[in-house]
Amino acid sequence: MNKKLLKIQIDLDFVLIAVTSAQKDYRICYLINKYLSFNFARVADLEVNIYQNSAEPVPFSMYEYYWEASETSFYLIANRGVDGLLIPEMREADYFLMIKNYIDDQDLNNLISGLNRVPEIVVAIKIDPKKIKSRENLLF
Repeated sequence: MNKKLLKIQIDLDFVLIAVTSAQKDYRICYLINKYLSFNFARVADLEVNIYQNSAEPVPFSMYEYYWEASETSFYLIANRGVDGLLIPEMREADYFLMIKNYIDDQDLNNLISGLNRVPEIVVAIKIDPKKIKSRENLLF
């Protein structure tokens, strides 16, 4: 009997920026809105089953901003939920800024530089989502 192997390729068509800050999520959004002229607004929490044996999903706070000029969506997602981490291998990151759709390299570099200029943000760096083991937690 022949065996067939099914390989599933996950489409990671987004840019991911890890943000480290001791501030609360609403405060970080306020500061990003103020310093970078964004308009993040709270949306429904991202609920993820981070534990294999648990039926209860863990909520992570999420904010969204839609940039109409380039039809790009920005999501600020908390890495720390009530019961665990969204991306456990990235313990140092407090938030993830996910950029869906197209953003050119110049705009991305300006965004990262702008985030690093916000006094309450310790560091903001671009991360390759393909190198994260628990990248499935970021798919929604």
